[in-house]
Amino acid sequence: MNPLKKRDLTIALGFLVVLAFLPLALGGSRYLLSVLMNCAGLSLIAFGVWITFTIGRINICQAGFALIGGYATAILLSRFGLSFWLALPLSALVSAAAGAVIGSFILKLRGIYFSMLTICLTEAIRLAFLNGGDFTQGSKGITGLPQPFEGDSPLPMYYLAVALLGVGLLVTWRVHYSRLGRIFRAMRLNEDLAESFGTNVWRYRVVAFSIACALGGLGGSYFAVFTQSVYPQSFTVEHSIYYMLFCFLGGLEFVSGAMIGAFALTILFELLSQFQQYQTLIYGVLMIAVILLLPNGLMAIRAATKEGRA
Repeated sequence: MNPLKKRDLTIALGFLVVLAFLPLALGGSRYLLSVLMNCAGLSLIAFGVWITFTIGRINICQAGFALIGGYATAILLSRFGLSFWLALPLSALVSAAAGAVIGSFILKLRGIYFSMLTICLTEAIRLAFLNGGDFTQGSKGITGLPQPFEGDSPLPMYYLAVALLGVGLLVTWRVHYSRLGRIFRAMRLNEDLAESFGTNVWRYRVVAFSIACALGGLGGSYFAVFTQSVYPQSFTVEHSIYYMLFCFLGGLEFVSGAMIGAFALTILFELLSQFQQYQTLIYGVLMIAVILLLPNGLMAIRAATKEGRA
């Protein structure tokens, strides 16, 4: 096992183990557990953005597919009375199918053209749900969704978030460190060269985008039951930009980079809440500092330290 892969695996497994036992140290604090649940859900969605980076595309429409997953779960629960445990995978499939259909058209674009189109796509999906009439309840959204667990304890929802985070991490890991992942990386380096060796580039693009959208739908489904509601404003372009930042600041060379970035930035934002009106300003300055000092992300801190000592 190469050093990068070994380090990636060690950090990922260690992080999940810490999350599994962290409630014992927090004493069942609802606020702290809710922050961690939010971090886990954001990480799950950000994994999808990380996968699209591996094929050389900057995905700024992940919030749109999270919204599709959230509404799919809300409609299946409220209108059809389906169990959450069936609605959860079905929502991921709906998002994956939507991603496959849409991706088969937009993935022909590259660079800034693809990125700009994905921004428009996020807004188009939001407007579609906003103007969905009685089916989506328009701006009122769908509220009063039942949670899958009974009782007042937040621990079951917390461990559901950790389990879904583990699923997202496993899927991303298997994709990246498999033959499929090697094909994705070859496409990112040179699509024309990969195609000259017989790779069906278009098909693999759609596969990568569908997996990314499925992870977004899974995260959207979780947030729908976590907040017991979903609105057209639940996931917007701003959220898509944050998912992208999580990947950049965590580290694009590591599968666990999206997870590390999501937890670090979300917890940092909560810690800065005491500064009130200066919260966003300080947060922005710190993000710029991290990008300048660690262009390869937080996961590269150890490598940067070794290089500095040398």
